[in-house]
Amino acid sequence: MMAFLSAEEKQKISAAIRNVEAGTQGELLCVITSASNDYRYLPLFWSVLVTLLVPAVIWMSGVWWNAWEIYFAQIAVFLVVMTAFQWGPVKMRLIPKHAQIMHAARRAREQFYAQGLHRTRERTGVLLFVSVAEHFVEILADEGIHTKVAPGTWDSIVAAFVDNVRQQRTAQGFLQAIEACGTILQEHFPARVDNPDELPNRLIEV
Repeated sequence: MMAFLSAEEKQKISAAIRNVEAGTQGELLCVITSASNDYRYLPLFWSVLVTLLVPAVIWMSGVWWNAWEIYFAQIAVFLVVMTAFQWGPVKMRLIPKHAQIMHAARRAREQFYAQGLHRTRERTGVLLFVSVAEHFVEILADEGIHTKVAPGTWDSIVAAFVDNVRQQRTAQGFLQAIEACGTILQEHFPARVDNPDELPNRLIEV
């Protein structure tokens, strides 16, 4: 999973998270997933649609086929199209962008609660969520930190992350985003003597 990040890069990301959290009462969590939905229904839908068009295509060709030949042609077309549409890059092209964003945004919020970011002592959990297939990046902050951050701050960090990804510098994107989030957390919630570590300090793959 996540072959575009090497083991060494993952270790650097985890080390960056630990380094940031040493200087803040806040909690930063990074979650990455290959896709926010399996989208199984779409390859099936398009395969059935293409298969149903086979008799019409044969009829328009002007060549006479008997019922069994058409039947087997439909089976062959269905299997070929279904296999092709199961391939990740092809499948994602079948999915409207707004649907991809909807699924990825919902998965981000599910992870926010599943990973316990809403349960930190001072409500200072920050989630950096990345969904690879949808090219989706989002930062979600709990109310303790969100109310102290100027509008657009998280968006600028996400934009820089996306720019790094476009230049095939995914690990660098993570490191810069972690540092930027850490700066915000350290500014508003600097570390104290009592500084419990409430969440995992590593890149979580789901």
